[in-house]
Amino acid sequence: MFQRSLLFLLIALLIQSSFLFKISSALKEGKTCITNSNCDAGLHCETCIANTDFRPRCSRTQPINPISKAKELPFNKYSWLTTHNSFARLGEVSRTGSVILAPTNQQDSITSQLNNGVRGFMLDMYDFENDIWLCHSFDGTCFNFTAFQPAINILREFQVFLEKNTEEVVTIIIEDYVKSPKGLSKVFDAAGLRKFMFPVARMPKNGGDWPRLDDMVRQNQRLLVFTSDSHKEATEGIAYQWKYMVENQYGNGGLKVGVCPNRAQSAPMSDKSKSLVLVNHFPDAADLIVACKQNSASLLESIKTCYQAAGQRWPNFIAVDFYKRSDGGGAPQAVDVANGNLICGCDNFAACKGDGKCG
Repeated sequence: MFQRSLLFLLIALLIQSSFLFKISSALKEGKTCITNSNCDAGLHCETCIANTDFRPRCSRTQPINPISKAKELPFNKYSWLTTHNSFARLGEVSRTGSVILAPTNQQDSITSQLNNGVRGFMLDMYDFENDIWLCHSFDGTCFNFTAFQPAINILREFQVFLEKNTEEVVTIIIEDYVKSPKGLSKVFDAAGLRKFMFPVARMPKNGGDWPRLDDMVRQNQRLLVFTSDSHKEATEGIAYQWKYMVENQYGNGGLKVGVCPNRAQSAPMSDKSKSLVLVNHFPDAADLIVACKQNSASLLESIKTCYQAAGQRWPNFIAVDFYKRSDGGGAPQAVDVANGNLICGCDNFAACKGDGKCG
């Protein structure tokens, strides 16, 4: 009897050790996992309950960096993973000391987002406490309970990243409530970002191609900044967003299946006098649980619908909440699909060859 029990124990230990060995190895996308460390690089371990999938699986957090295969194309021939309200981090406490009652839209810091391949950032900037702050607020006014932190803190994270990563190009899109004279210019100068900023004078008018990415890198003009304030282009040299890009409706209006209406401030999606295309895909109310479903199959359908609405142009920016949440490929996969089509004409960017052909 003792020998039989011992045999069963040894078999159980063997099975357990075999299982642990399997999950300790780097696992590919879609494989069952227990912790993030089980998954391969560029993946993490999570469960998408919103898709009725209770099995934790390795899902993507990073797109393939398009410059790994093509550096010589115009900037408008690339697609970039973009975070909505990039600064509104889950669990954040206001630098005023107040509890934040405003909605949050992302899980990690700007530096972490940059390291995961995010290259487009939506920031809401306000005058607050005699400074420029990042707030997720309403009625054009920042309050203690909607204020996250002074903008310069976040802008310095971009400065550090651009100094260290000399071939990377970053875009900042500002929902602009700053009224103080030269307020935006002062905070970008104080953060040490002026030397990286792409000049408005070089931005194409009437839908022309942008300069080549490698040329932007060579001239160290690697930070594109857009504002929603139409006056800032003339007064501060910061580009008015809707002179250069079209954008679909944000929030629930941008989640409707089969349609891709333009945002009210934007020209129609089909207006090719603007050479950049931004696709929003997030709800009115950010939802960490549901985001994994929204960032999956419906996101892929959305960019394909907007491709048609934009006159058969793939999005240059794909903006989502909780970009790491999905049931597999998620927002990084959507960016890869767009880049595959832009760069080599196929849905699988991993199949793009260095000569711009689909392998």
